[in-house]
Amino acid sequence: MTLSSDRLVPLAIFAVCAASLGSAMVLEHVFGVMPCILCLWQRVPYAVAGALAAVALVPGLPAQARRWLVALCGVAFLVNLGIASYHVGVEQQWWAGTAQCSAPAGGAPQTLAELQAALENPPTLARCDEVGWSLFGISLPGYNVILSLLLGAGSLLAAARPELWRRR
Repeated sequence: MTLSSDRLVPLAIFAVCAASLGSAMVLEHVFGVMPCILCLWQRVPYAVAGALAAVALVPGLPAQARRWLVALCGVAFLVNLGIASYHVGVEQQWWAGTAQCSAPAGGAPQTLAELQAALENPPTLARCDEVGWSLFGISLPGYNVILSLLLGAGSLLAAARPELWRRR
């Protein structure tokens, strides 16, 4: 059984989205790399693109519909490129993050009661302006900029190639 090119592209997009979201979950829940609010926002376009790619894999869907769904995946990845680029700027202190990017005001606990309250209600999100993990000096949002650019451009280029969408 061979996979036609009009199904191969959405399948590849779906696989990359599933791997990206799965990797984020492993980093968070296995390795303890806590996400900030911008990290969470960067997961949404992957979920959207993955869902669009899954719809594009529905049997009987016309090839042109698959093509448009792949183009929408490209747009979702380019939106993610913007979010990830913004996050890199916040990490580098080129600009301020959102109000949700900062740790709660007040600093370190000053009394035993404040310490107990902090221990009972630990922060659930990391700060956006602190690099939680990096490899070769590039943070996760930095890698997401690269991946989103490649996925967005690749998806849009694939959608623009009519020969990929003709059934053989």
